[in-house]
Formats: sequence, C-alpha cells, structure tokens
Amino acid sequence: MTKSQEFNRLALVASDTARAQEAFAQLAGEHDWVSIAEADAVVVLGGDGFMLQTLHGMLDTGRVIPAYGMNLGTVGFLMNRFRAGASVTRRLAKARSIAIAPLRMHAVSQDGHEEVFCAINEVSLLRETRQTAKIEVSVDDKVRIEELVCDGVLLSTPAGSTAYNLSAHGPILPLDSELLALTPISPFRPRRWPGAILPDRSRIRFRVIEPDKRPVSAVADQKELRDIAEVSLAIARDSELTLLFDPGHALDERIVAEQFVV
Repeated sequence: MTKSQEFNRLALVASDTARAQEAFAQLAGEHDWVSIAEADAVVVLGGDGFMLQTLHGMLDTGRVIPAYGMNLGTVGFLMNRFRAGASVTRRLAKARSIAIAPLRMHAVSQDGHEEVFCAINEVSLLRETRQTAKIEVSVDDKVRIEELVCDGVLLSTPAGSTAYNLSAHGPILPLDSELLALTPISPFRPRRWPGAILPDRSRIRFRVIEPDKRPVSAVADQKELRDIAEVSLAIARDSELTLLFDPGHALDERIVAEQFVV
C-alpha cells in the first residue's frame, strides 16, 4: 500500500439509487468534473455492486484509472464512508492506494462457444437444475479431484474472499497474501472437503461431468454464461486495478478485521 498521487482531473459517477443520486447532486458543484475518458481518477457513489460495475467498465474499455468509492449502498466493503460536507479533493489527497489483480476466466460452452471475462471478486460454477453438479477440479494441469459432487464451486481473490466465498464458508485472505481460495458450495462428495488455499500463480481448470444431464453455469462477478463445458482460470496480472481508501479504512485492514467479527 502506497500513498496516492495527486489527481487533477476527476470523474464522478453514481448508481441510480435515490441516495446515490442525491449525493451526486450535492457534489456536482464541488469540482470541475470530467468524463472517465478524460480523468486520472474516478469518484464512485454507490455500493460494492456499482463499484464492481465501474471497475468492469474500465476493464472492458481498456482504460483503467484509480477509483475512490463512497458508500451509499449496504455493505460497502470496497468503499469509503460518505461524509456530507467533507471535501472530496482533500480526502483524495490523503488517500492510500491498493492494487488488486482480477481473475481471467476462459470459458467454453457445451456447443463450443468461447468467452473470456475478468472477475474482481470470484468466479463461481453453479448447477442450473435440481440435479447436483459433477465437476473435475485440476490445478496446474494435475487433476486434484476427479469428481466433485456439489451445488457448485468457486475461486476467489483476496479482495472477494469476504463476499460469496465467506458465505460459502471459505477462508478470508489478507489482501497481500498472494493466495486464492478454492471453495466448494454445498459439497456432497467428497463430503468433508473444505476447499483449498492456492498460490495466486496457480492455473485452475473446472471440467463439467455429464453436462447434458447436469448443466452448470459460470458467473464471473456479474457476468453469467450457461451450459458450461470447461472453465480455465488464472490471475490477470496485466489488468491490475487500483482502489483508493481513506487512512485507517483501507481494504487490507478491513479484511483482517472481518476475521474477528462474531
């Protein structure tokens, strides 16, 4: 974590909720805002979902700039507190930056169609019908589980380890751990397999067994592909993102603190 640079050209974006739009109106006259295409940082008003949407939009266009979020949603794990009347430019001047690298998912559907998506939080495979999924799990080209019978399985980054991964009883990963969490979702066999913690240099492959009878979808954050045959995953080091946090409210500290919530 390092001190952020000075930002002269700022963009301001907000989710379409009433709270976020009200905050947008309050901040509109505070600064000479520019578009994301012209900015060297973006202020994001909303919740974690809207922050992910904004980050994915930058990944899709290929122009990635630091993002400073202010929480006007529910959890706001990726966000800072919204403080009415506080100067955004002053807060940015004191902010600290954290770099996060997303997962890159290469998915092949049953009909041979291929898609590549990035996931900042996690990639999850989920059964589409009442039939349990059967999934072969490989790590670095070695089959580790020949047949995981389950509702699904997910691979999480440290940034996403407190999201769906935690709900599925996966481990919380410190942001600088250079690890990935491989977590089963309601596993039936192996019944007591708790998942695995892997180095983030690992290459993971999921192959769906009996895909016609037991169809499986793949979800990369907010993007879903159905009727998957195979999914390959690795860290996308060429697509690193930067989040900005107020001192004392950085994401790495919040990840540590989350482990002591009872």
